[in-house]
Amino acid sequence: MTELFDCADAEQRATGLAAAVDAVGRGRLVVLPTDTVYGIGADAFNHAGVAALLAAKNRGRDMPVGVLVGSWTSIDGLALIVPDTARELIRAFWPGAVSLIVNQAPSLQWDLGDARGTVMVRMPLHPVALELLKTVGPMAVSSANISGGAPAVDATEARRQLGESVEVYLDAGPAEQQAASTIVDLTGPAPRVVRDGPVSAEQIAQVLGLDPAELAGER
Repeated sequence: MTELFDCADAEQRATGLAAAVDAVGRGRLVVLPTDTVYGIGADAFNHAGVAALLAAKNRGRDMPVGVLVGSWTSIDGLALIVPDTARELIRAFWPGAVSLIVNQAPSLQWDLGDARGTVMVRMPLHPVALELLKTVGPMAVSSANISGGAPAVDATEARRQLGESVEVYLDAGPAEQQAASTIVDLTGPAPRVVRDGPVSAEQIAQVLGLDPAELAGER
């Protein structure tokens, strides 16, 4: 049974977060607000939950799911090595609209799809998302839409696309950015912006002391 909770109401927010924690713990799916777009999420370490997430989106394993975290330091337990470039970007933009691809710690017992030993991590700037993440730990989260469709920027659109495949919808009104996060790949010899988003390549380059052309692989 699907439930939607209005997080603008303090009582519904508390009830909704408790329901979301319970659902995630049972390997079910939740839709949560973030600062960029709404996300569909599962416990990152629950194989059945992540498989259900991919199925709900009609998404193949060739498009692995990223991970949202509730603190700046969570990446230390997820990455094989946290490069200095990652720490610089975390200090500058987390919580916020920058996702970082790093080599994952080989000891992690999860299956996020065919990620080839990497993981994409982000700390979102949204109080509801952070409260949920700090309770349940890292979550596998993708944009709340059917693969190929427009990412949902509110809970109503997420529910229209995903329907009964999601157990709990947390409605916190329209997403602030209404655009998916900027993605920076830090697994190669040099940082590379692989998806443009709310944080520009120029902003990334300024923090890292690079020419924006270098982030696009033009040099």
